[in-house]
Amino acid sequence: MDIIAGIDIGGTKYALSFTEYREDIEILERVAFPMPNSDPNSILSHFAACIGETVSSHKGWNLLAVGITCGGPLDSGREVIISPPNLPKWRNVECVRILRELLKVPAAMQNDADACALAEWKWGAGRGCSNMVFLTFGTGMGSGLILNNSLYSGSAGLAGEVGHLRLAEDGPEGYGKAGSFEGFCSGGGIARQGRVEAEKAFEKGNPPLFCQRPEDLPHITAKSIAEAAKKGDALAREIYTTAGSYLGRGLSVIIDILNPERIILGGIYMRDQNLLEAPMRGQIAKEALPSSASTCLILPAGLGERIGDFASLCVGLSAVRP
Repeated sequence: MDIIAGIDIGGTKYALSFTEYREDIEILERVAFPMPNSDPNSILSHFAACIGETVSSHKGWNLLAVGITCGGPLDSGREVIISPPNLPKWRNVECVRILRELLKVPAAMQNDADACALAEWKWGAGRGCSNMVFLTFGTGMGSGLILNNSLYSGSAGLAGEVGHLRLAEDGPEGYGKAGSFEGFCSGGGIARQGRVEAEKAFEKGNPPLFCQRPEDLPHITAKSIAEAAKKGDALAREIYTTAGSYLGRGLSVIIDILNPERIILGGIYMRDQNLLEAPMRGQIAKEALPSSASTCLILPAGLGERIGDFASLCVGLSAVRP
């Protein structure tokens, strides 16, 4: 059985997935681990060893190709990870060349947002449309653009870095910029805003449900804030209302410029749509061109929590069938 392996490299974790080489894929096996705090070459060697061991453990499996997805910026043409803000040690890493040499099979790499856009277009909520935008809304905020039935990557492969857009003069930092789209709408940005608001609450003697003690401030996450919001914590709900409002502002820019048929949101939106949707749509109603907004569906990712795996496998298929 010919096998495609996928590597989804994230800021806090990575996942390896495996599928049979065919058009309609099914994930046969998946493993995920926290991202090691070591140099990229050691991590890539570890990836190759894990893939080799997994393939060898299944009788009849033959590794055909490997696909790699990672947050940008990266240069798919030169097959180099340039400098993702969530992977500070990864600078100009030739991961495709390294894995190709270690595993002796074809390899390909794609920005995670672009790869997710392709996967959603091929197998998920984007099927059947000509113009769509996918937003990661996970550890960071990036986008993949399907325009006129093809992936648009820009002159340097950096199109879609919407997380760098400044939406306010001040605010939580993301992508190296205070008040950015990523600062307001990402796991890291929401957690940073939670820490700021929790410190203010401690000064008033009213600790929030998501952080009862000052020593817990470093452990605040977007997930813990969302859980508190669902339990009725007022400050947590306010933080998510703010995130939803800025999500709507960012989407309004995308709607006005690109006039897409669909915008598909992954990550935090998939899990916490009920906290984000009302303020998001309120801002779109105020900010976006009504004619463009009315023709744009905004949907959670159809591939759900598996989207990163399908994305990396989609890139692996391209290594065999460009």
